[in-house]
Amino acid sequence: MKNILLIIMLFLIKISSAQNTLPDYLKTAAENNPELASKFSEYNASLQIIPQVKALPDPKIAFGYFIMPVETRTGPQQAKISASQSFPWFGSLKAKENTAIQAAKAKYEIFNQTKTTLFLNVRTSYYTLYYIQKSIQITGENLEILRTFKKLAAVKVETGKASATDELRIDMEIAELENKLALLKDSFYAEQVKFNKLLNVKNESPVVISEIEDQSFVFDKQAVLDSIKKNNHNLKVLDFKLMSLEYLKTSAQKDGMPKFSVGVDYTLIGPGENNLAGTDAFLAPKIGISIPLNRKKYKAKVSEVQYKQDAVKMQKENTENLLETASENVYKDFKDAERRTKLYVYQTDIAKKTIRLLENEYAVSSVGFEEVLRMERKVLNYNLALEKAKSDREKAKSKIYYLTGK
Repeated sequence: MKNILLIIMLFLIKISSAQNTLPDYLKTAAENNPELASKFSEYNASLQIIPQVKALPDPKIAFGYFIMPVETRTGPQQAKISASQSFPWFGSLKAKENTAIQAAKAKYEIFNQTKTTLFLNVRTSYYTLYYIQKSIQITGENLEILRTFKKLAAVKVETGKASATDELRIDMEIAELENKLALLKDSFYAEQVKFNKLLNVKNESPVVISEIEDQSFVFDKQAVLDSIKKNNHNLKVLDFKLMSLEYLKTSAQKDGMPKFSVGVDYTLIGPGENNLAGTDAFLAPKIGISIPLNRKKYKAKVSEVQYKQDAVKMQKENTENLLETASENVYKDFKDAERRTKLYVYQTDIAKKTIRLLENEYAVSSVGFEEVLRMERKVLNYNLALEKAKSDREKAKSKIYYLTGK
């Protein structure tokens, strides 16, 4: 029975840990983040504009009552009912519809850009937590080594093989590391709150950090730059804005064309002479035309759109320049992190071998104490630097995903 319960517990732990991966956190952020939900609502709102702009103007119905009835051969006119429907120039409604469609697509890309920004922030915070957690672990392990080393120093002091200052120096090192460890724990909680806020969950929700796997990642600068120009959501937003403005210019041009209306009048006739019932008159349909005479107004509308197009084109060119610069910086950061990772793997291995030799020397003699402490600090710093390099490498990869719209 105990074995069965143990198997069940291990299975549940395995499921729990499997559910706490970075992709799961990204999914939670996408589902819960209020800013992302806000952008999606704005996109849905923009979709509701499309059926509004492509609809015809509302028909007009008017009722008139003759205070002084107009006498006709069949009787006095008492009231009149009119109905009319106006129609814009051919293609006007389609141009407005296309303008709204492209504007809605731009809103959708703004939503996607918000999502990629959110994912970048989640990834960056996650790898910051990774580094802090590793720092806590490494610092704690180093503290245990120093405490063991302190016991060795105490034994040597008692036997007169070492100076009491050796023990005091170790106490100073331990106190410094304990203070650093306390700061790291506070930093981890602060970053955990930030991470959970991105996911819009409780501040105290535990964050499970997985080991960083050394996966091969080829950074082809030209391929990344091509992907940015093709897939970056900020550039897509500007492309859709340009298309929307092009249709808006067409719409502005068509606003300067005549508009038509058709309608009918129905006149109510009262009783005529000798109380004879009048005959209601149904008149033939009427046709109207609205001629836009103020040409300056419509030319100004077209010019306004043209200036807006020029502004967006310049904005797109500037955005492309900024993205290319960002791509170069990410490439630099990624290659630097890769080099540092290889360097500190090598340096850490040598430092650990050196510290073991120094510790053995110190155990059998009173020489090398200063060198032991110095090498302990180096091992600590190299371990921390290695984990920082790994974290920075993953952050650089996350920035690549962000820039390429993935």
